[in-house]
Amino acid sequence: MRKITIRILTKLPTRYVTTGLILIIGLFIYGIVGSYFIMNLNLLDSIYYSIITMATVGYGDYTPHTGIQKIFATTLALSGVALLAYVFNVMLTSFQEKMSAYSKGARKMKKISDLEDYYIICGFGRVGKVVFDELTKRNQNIIVIDKDEEVFENIEETDSVVTIHRDAIEDNLIAKLAGKKCNSVIVSTGDDVNNLFIVLTIRESNSDAWIITRASRIENISRLKKAGANKVVCPEIIGGQDMFFESTKPHLLRITVKHTPNELYDEFKIINKYGCSLENIDYHIPGVETPLTRDIGVTKLADGKCYQNYLETHDDQKQALKNLYKATHNIHSHLILGPDKKTFEKLITDLKEIEEIIGINLTNEEIAKITGKEDLD
Repeated sequence: MRKITIRILTKLPTRYVTTGLILIIGLFIYGIVGSYFIMNLNLLDSIYYSIITMATVGYGDYTPHTGIQKIFATTLALSGVALLAYVFNVMLTSFQEKMSAYSKGARKMKKISDLEDYYIICGFGRVGKVVFDELTKRNQNIIVIDKDEEVFENIEETDSVVTIHRDAIEDNLIAKLAGKKCNSVIVSTGDDVNNLFIVLTIRESNSDAWIITRASRIENISRLKKAGANKVVCPEIIGGQDMFFESTKPHLLRITVKHTPNELYDEFKIINKYGCSLENIDYHIPGVETPLTRDIGVTKLADGKCYQNYLETHDDQKQALKNLYKATHNIHSHLILGPDKKTFEKLITDLKEIEEIIGINLTNEEIAKITGKEDLD
């Protein structure tokens, strides 16, 4: 308790303490000058008289007689009382605020110690808020850390949400929290230097921590990875990819098909024949609306051949693919990028010769209804 009290007193607001000291010094000078010229005392007695009058001690060894002396003594005493009351009030108020903050902080740390499997978000800006919303939708335990207290105005603390208004690297706070009970740390401040330092702080004492960090600039991605981040997300890249897919929507075809792994290469040869590229594959689990998605982005026939050779020489991977096809009843969707509608029509015609086409541009909901039927086998 003694250490906490000393720590609090050393952190009193500097501006208030400075103002109080200036006023005390000013009043003390006023007392000395007035005592010397009005009370007709020497310098040493003027200092003594100023102190005992400001402190309202008043031993009575020097008594004002004239009107001006009484006015001077009264103003000095009243000013001393008011000033001392002001200084002590500032100190007491600040002490109470600090004690309240420490008490609140202790309660938060107790609450955190009771949390299991939580996520930490460092930086609650635009990116951090999106992550927070996604985690909240999934009823996850979340700890939000940010230096700016205003960002917490719209966050309601619950049994699963804790907010901490502190610098993440202060007292190695983030390193202490990123322990075994932490699922992941999302570092989402807008400053890559801060992100780098936070990642280093965590990784220094938590070799197993899973760290996702934001990179505001593409050139900093490699630096953040070297610092220890498991994944680095750059909004510039994601934004560019989103713009690309939006721009290609008139030239994208989602075709839902049914075939075995044996037709993979034949299928890709047809896609490549018409100058199209395979962007991704969605594997549809029966009755489940959200598919398993694999990003492909393949345009060269050699890539397809290389993958076929890989499967032929790796039995475990080939068996895993067969198991996936079996679990989805061989139903999956291809997102294909092509030049125009006429090309897609020719592509569909050729694909019909080697596989069953279930539908074109179907939604996940429509596909889930189809795969949910029991007579697919």
